[in-house]
Amino acid sequence: FHYHRLSPTEYLHSNTQPKDTDETTMIIPVRCFTCGKVIGNKWETYLYLLQADYSEGDALDELGLRRYCCRRMMLTHVDLIEKLLNYNTESSEGMAVDGA
Repeated sequence: FHYHRLSPTEYLHSNTQPKDTDETTMIIPVRCFTCGKVIGNKWETYLYLLQADYSEGDALDELGLRRYCCRRMMLTHVDLIEKLLNYNTESSEGMAVDGA
């Protein structure tokens, strides 16, 4: 699948956004931990820009993330949702519960 090079604004307002095929979503922090700037709404566009052959720095510049604290939040984010889904709390498999 080849992406056309759109600006982030054009991408957000277009219907050409790639759709996720699985039902899990990312758990990206909504705000920068240091300065409080809203960054959660930029994750999908960031991934799109990376797939459109932008470098990490150029993609962050396009998104308007100039502070190094906000850039850190995007660059170092690790998707843990897949690992967390392995711990199903509704399942009693492997857990012994004594009534006494």
